[in-house]
Amino acid sequence: MAIDLPFELIDRLRVAKRIVAFTGAGISAESGLSTFRDKQTGLWAQYRPEDLATPQAFRRNPRMVWEWYEWRRGFVAKVEPNPGHHALARIEAARPGFFLVTQNVDGLHARAGSRNLVELHGNIRRTICFEHRHLAESWEPVEEPPPRCERCGGLLRPDVVWFGEALPENALRRAQEAAAHCDLFLSIGTSTLVYPAAELPFIAGSNGATVIEINPDFTPLSKLADFVLREKAGVALPAIAATMLE
Repeated sequence: MAIDLPFELIDRLRVAKRIVAFTGAGISAESGLSTFRDKQTGLWAQYRPEDLATPQAFRRNPRMVWEWYEWRRGFVAKVEPNPGHHALARIEAARPGFFLVTQNVDGLHARAGSRNLVELHGNIRRTICFEHRHLAESWEPVEEPPPRCERCGGLLRPDVVWFGEALPENALRRAQEAAAHCDLFLSIGTSTLVYPAAELPFIAGSNGATVIEINPDFTPLSKLADFVLREKAGVALPAIAATMLE
């Protein structure tokens, strides 16, 4: 479904040099992934994600947390990037000043072809050790999961940011610097509620960037954005990409 963009927005899209796209759960939901806070199903319906995605939960019951993430990884493996993901990859290929920041851990942006990106909350497809954060490419199978790190013997865990953990310092700094120096900021499918990531569009706006919100729902950013597109990412982003690549 094609949409008509405001003429003023078209003008700003065409002249933008330094572009930051900031994505949240909404863009992945269009690929069929439930958001993190959606009700769990099946065996996991009795649990809240907040009760499983913490260092404390892993210390109490590492096997349960590992198996829950294995279940989630299974879902991620079954879905594909959608038109929104692919549109962002096309923009990056054509605009050298493009930078992507995502809160999502599913790796769909990279699978769509995005390369100049920061995954603020990690990537569920990567595995690290709990104690020293050694990256684990492989591990020996064990009867009692989780498996152990081949370097230090520590228990393995997904490389994602859990509740109570800080965002990776370097990733957050790169995202903040990009937001502060961009001239166009796209906020896509994010509630703008989870800090410190949620401050990024406000950093951009306070430094003079044009801020565009793409979200079917109202958010704290809606009143402050220069343009609000009440569309799904898979509808709005292909239209934006087509305009920018003309």
